[in-house]
Amino acid sequence: MALVPTINNNELPIIAEVNMGADSTAPTVRATVVQASTIFYDTPATLDKAERLIAESASYGAQLVVFPEAFIGGYPRGSNYGLTIGSRSLKGKEDFRKYHASAIDVPGPEVERLAAMAGKYKVYLVMGVIEREGYTLYCTILFFDSQGHYLGKHRKLMPTALERCIWGFGDGSTIPVFETPIGKIGGLICWENKMPLLRTAMYGKGIEIYCAPTADSRELWQASMTHIALEGGCFVLSANQFCRRKDYPPPPEYTFSGTEEEPSPESVVCAGGSVIISPSGTVLAGPNYEGEALISADLDFGEIVRAKFDFDVVGHYSRPDVLSLTVRDHPTTPVSFTHAASKTEVFQTL
Repeated sequence: MALVPTINNNELPIIAEVNMGADSTAPTVRATVVQASTIFYDTPATLDKAERLIAESASYGAQLVVFPEAFIGGYPRGSNYGLTIGSRSLKGKEDFRKYHASAIDVPGPEVERLAAMAGKYKVYLVMGVIEREGYTLYCTILFFDSQGHYLGKHRKLMPTALERCIWGFGDGSTIPVFETPIGKIGGLICWENKMPLLRTAMYGKGIEIYCAPTADSRELWQASMTHIALEGGCFVLSANQFCRRKDYPPPPEYTFSGTEEEPSPESVVCAGGSVIISPSGTVLAGPNYEGEALISADLDFGEIVRAKFDFDVVGHYSRPDVLSLTVRDHPTTPVSFTHAASKTEVFQTL
């Protein structure tokens, strides 16, 4: 492996690992994970920033670009929305109103713009967003192809800790793996990557490029990403934001709860750690803890075959006679209606 660092005109580091020993007979895909911060409470400006980063990635040859968790809409780090057991504060409710206003509808104009970006720069795009459906928010990944088509979405199945109070729960209908010309692409968000049965569902769908947008910048996260690459025999692309206090609105508009003192504007509140890992567990690029960056690697698909020869978790290494998994992949809705016409048809049949 040869490290090839370059700097673009905006002084955003581009860090790439070029695989000098790739199998020339196997397909190779250049992938980029984006490590950058949301412009909090300003979705139009965040979309503008996303387009600049996609353009930069494409100029470096990226065919696939993966953004962090909640990049559009923002990850509300340090906020508690005035929640205590038995009460909510008026300020917390207003904070949620502003956060709700920053989220996007799927489908909606922001999704159309993201699709246009993917088509303009000819990249497959994986984007972390806060999705708004009515008055409920979801932490979601959106997928787009290089022709500018929206492919679908994954809603976070299990929000972590206080996230459960501000985001709804996804269901089995949004855990897709998309078969594309550059490989089978899917993803899980942050700590739901720690859910063994959910990972197994992804392996069962044949995932090859496993995207893991996250908000976890701890070094321990790297162990999880390496394990998933080895377990699934797939490439793992984990994208996280790099944020300083100044990337969030100043107090009192936005406060970091639970800290002894308000962080200074330059304080790092999320240190990134974005990384790309091969099916053999080799770190191809990253992790980066230094600042905003574009982190790229060439994915040699021959590595998947070599890794699966050793261990194919849903193939020769499975024991369905002893262990099996059932996934309920239908939508769940709180309200359903039986129309009068349907009732009439049933009676006529009887």
